[in-house]
Amino acid sequence: MPLYIRDDEVDALARKVQELTKAPNKTEAVRRALENELTRAREAIPLEERIKIIQDRVQARMGPHKVDFDMKAFMDEGWEI
Repeated sequence: MPLYIRDDEVDALARKVQELTKAPNKTEAVRRALENELTRAREAIPLEERIKIIQDRVQARMGPHKVDFDMKAFMDEGWEI
């Protein structure tokens, strides 16, 4: 089935993609662009999930959080006060 693009701006974008990717025709260029966009969208991880992954990694390396940790006493000990 042929690809008909009625919007001039979309047609120009399709031609640019065709030229840059050396696709044999606009249909192939649009197919490649759509496949790439689908892959990118599937692989995108929301910011909240990315932050959670980093927090989990840091927590695993630092060990359990001590609720009763006294930062002043720790710093005083480091400075031998």
